Amino acid sequence: MENTVNFDHITRPLSDDEAKAEAERIIARSYYRPQTPPVRHMPTAFRDDTPLPAYGDTPPVPQDDKRIVPAWAAGIAVASIGVGTGSVGLGCCAWLILHGLASVTLNSVLIVTLPVAAFAMAVTAIGGAISKARSPVTVYKAPVTQNTQINNTSNQRGMFSRTRNDVR
Repeated sequence: MENTVNFDHITRPLSDDEAKAEAERIIARSYYRPQTPPVRHMPTAFRDDTPLPAYGDTPPVPQDDKRIVPAWAAGIAVASIGVGTGSVGLGCCAWLILHGLASVTLNSVLIVTLPVAAFAMAVTAIGGAISKARSPVTVYKAPVTQNTQINNTSNQRGMFSRTRNDVR
């Protein structure tokens, strides 16, 4: 018996009864038959075990990888990695600084300047103590007379003025 395929539905539109019968056939084939795998399993690899001919094409031969990277190319690669890392670091640093400056409050300014002020105060105290220790102490045992003469010269021209006081 020979299989014949009916191509009439391709050349002419289906009647209502034929369309209903075709829809029922498709639904029955899709939903009411025993479960089969939705994907047809096919082999993903193939091995040909036939012997090779004595002449003709030869099989592939493994070849060692002997590529050598020039020193300038390796240097450029390392330099580009360094530049990229450095630019990312600078970008993060700039972001942190700008983020901090964007949220400036009185407390944050005081907290940031507190160590600087403490260091300056310690340096001033140490400098004062050293200068006091170095200054000689003179003890006078005779009467002291002090003559003070003040020369005041004032010079004013235009917007700027200058005053010089000479105390002797």
